[in-house]
Parts: sequence; structure tokens; C-alpha cells
Amino acid sequence: MTGKVVLSVSMSLDGFIAGPKDDLVRLHDWIFSGRADRSGGKSDRTGGSSRSSAGDPKDAEVIDEMFRTTGAVIMGRRTYDIGEPFWGSNPPFRVPCYVLTHRGQEILIRGETTFTFVTEGIESALKQARAAARHKNVSLIGADTAQQFMKAGLLDEIQISLVPVLLREGIRLFENMGTKQVELERERVVESPGVTHLTFRVVK
Repeated sequence: MTGKVVLSVSMSLDGFIAGPKDDLVRLHDWIFSGRADRSGGKSDRTGGSSRSSAGDPKDAEVIDEMFRTTGAVIMGRRTYDIGEPFWGSNPPFRVPCYVLTHRGQEILIRGETTFTFVTEGIESALKQARAAARHKNVSLIGADTAQQFMKAGLLDEIQISLVPVLLREGIRLFENMGTKQVELERERVVESPGVTHLTFRVVK
């Protein structure tokens, strides 16, 4: 059984997934506001940390499920360039990662994570990621990557952790996705004190 192509992201009420200067602190407070981080990863303004340190059990369960069901990751080059300095020697993913880029380079291995740089576009990246993930999900990271997959009709599920804040400016998620209406089916709602986790199936 093939896994799904999933976008999992923290978002402000007004639709931003990063604030000015790529600031993720407020949007990721719910992740790093509890028990000690299990992985030893760094946590900072980029949100670069390994596994969950969420204080609320519901939040921790959401994050643990995401890692447990993810078999590969696809991200944009900008996301990689911003995150790489903060991920340390053992990045959080611990699965094969595929970086969409115009600048090819050799495969990079950091701890349990491999980064493959794909210059042939999203279809090539998805083919490689599906093969690596086997029956697990392929997770997307970054607004531009998500927009490309949505526009191409390749996204299966959207998981939004809705944070009760209006950022007013930053990077919007739902832009540059074409003009075709996209129907969604709500599958799950998980509420915790600081965030609401919403899961939608993309109707095709």
C-alpha cells in the first residue's frame, strides 16, 4: 500500500507559515514548550529541532504520529539552506530527504538523514521519495514546495496546526496554487490549549 503525500505545517490564523525574516518562534511555541527535547537537536528562530518537546500530551501525540508515519521528505532549496545550519550533525528527519533545486550536488549524509538534491522537478522528487518511503507517507516542507504539489494535483492530505495569532506579514501558505477550486474533506480535529490541529483530505 502506497503512503500519502502530506503537508504538515503550523499556520497563523491569517494564513502565514513564517513571520518576517523567516521567524518561526511564535508558530512553533506549542512544539518546544514542555518536556525536554528527546533528540538533542537545536531549537532557535528557524524552528530547527529534532523530535517533539511539546508539553501537552495531545500535541506530543500529533508530532509523534507525524514522525512515525513519514517515510521520506521533500523540501525546497530555500528551506534546506535556512534550516541546515541549525539542524546539527543529526537532523530531525531521520528519513531520506529530497531537496528541489536548480543547483545539483552530491548526496549529503548527516547522521540518520540523507539529503538528495533533485534538479528534475517535483515529479522526479516524488518518484524517488515514494520508492524510499515504501508504504509510509511522503511529507512536504515549505510553502513553495506545497504550492507546486497542490497546483499539480499531487497533494493528498493537509495537516494544519492552527496557532491563535495574527502575524500580519510573512510567508503565506495558500498562494500561487492556480485558480482551480480545491475541495477538502475534514478528517480530524485535535484541540490543545495552545493550538488546534486540523487534518483535511484533498478531494480528487
